[in-house]
Amino acid sequence: MIQKVGIIGSGTMGSGIAQVAATAGCSVKVYDTKPEALDKSKNALDNILNRLVTKGRIDEAEKMRIQGNISYVSTLKDLGDADLTIEAIIENLDIKQKVFSELETYVSDTAIIASNTSSLSIASIASSLKKPERCIGIHFFNPAPLMKLVEVIPAVQTSEEVTSEIVEVINGWKKVVAVTKDTPGFIVNRVARPFYGESLRIYEEGIADFATIDASLKTLGKFRMGPFELMDFIGNDVNYTVTETVFKAFYNDPRYKPSFTQKRLSEAGYLGRKTGKGYYEYTDGAEKASPNEDSQLARQIFDRVLVMLINEAADALFWNIASATDIDNAMTKGVNYPKGLLAWADEKGIDWCVHQLDALYDEYREDRYRCSPLLRKMKREKTTFFN
Repeated sequence: MIQKVGIIGSGTMGSGIAQVAATAGCSVKVYDTKPEALDKSKNALDNILNRLVTKGRIDEAEKMRIQGNISYVSTLKDLGDADLTIEAIIENLDIKQKVFSELETYVSDTAIIASNTSSLSIASIASSLKKPERCIGIHFFNPAPLMKLVEVIPAVQTSEEVTSEIVEVINGWKKVVAVTKDTPGFIVNRVARPFYGESLRIYEEGIADFATIDASLKTLGKFRMGPFELMDFIGNDVNYTVTETVFKAFYNDPRYKPSFTQKRLSEAGYLGRKTGKGYYEYTDGAEKASPNEDSQLARQIFDRVLVMLINEAADALFWNIASATDIDNAMTKGVNYPKGLLAWADEKGIDWCVHQLDALYDEYREDRYRCSPLLRKMKREKTTFFN
């Protein structure tokens, strides 16, 4: 039974995971090499909990309980008594492997060692351990205390017992678990790529500007943020790096091809909200762009992006990346999509999906627009994803 949890990295994600585990009653140690980073993490937690008290979400006793469950340490050896350690540091394989290899010398033989990586191979991380069967991916979404989804990613080396135990633990932490294969992007960062990539492609073709594309997805699709708003929120540098990583990991599959528009903005330092400029201006007095209100154009944009998202979700199911339920849960709970994409496909009709994709392929003759074999089979057999 997991009672003691170690967190490697006191940044936003590590601190958030620590809060989740502490709230669930675990004894948590947060490790960082920088004392100032640990102080920042502690102060941030205090501020968050104080706001929750002010809003009436928790009382002072609960605040004190959560704070009392977390301690801050500056040596990796201090995590030696942890039943589960979750790493949340820089997305660099060499650094992660080095940390994992050292950590293994301190923890017990039964301790589970996990990574919060969003894009790196769990199998590669696990290979740094003498007991790789104890390694697993536990991918939280930011902010960890608020986002419901956690992707659980067993590597080829991971034991079934470790996977089952982690699923039980994360469920106990009041999260929605989606178990996924150890493939590039897992579920969310793979399936979501067309939301950004196809929108950028539409812009680069001169079909519509940023504001019009965003408005069409929000108005017709009920997405909370348009793709360009969301990329500016995430950071163009971060979003571009994920796209580039997935593209390379899939051996340059054209479906994941990065955009020169995003590359140039990243190179220019136009990273979005954090720099005051991205696809939009965020400086004081900046004029807000107005979308084209042509309803036919909006429908064209929305249908094109939606069917590419559906195709990606269907292909993830085709390749047994995850179950249909986990794929839809991942997109609604991990990135707040208004509907699960496979349920959306059922609603629009499988025939409609295949027709839209074939029309795009006929126009462009690019492998980017190839229809998933699963959709073709379902059209032929007149089946749906959910009965």
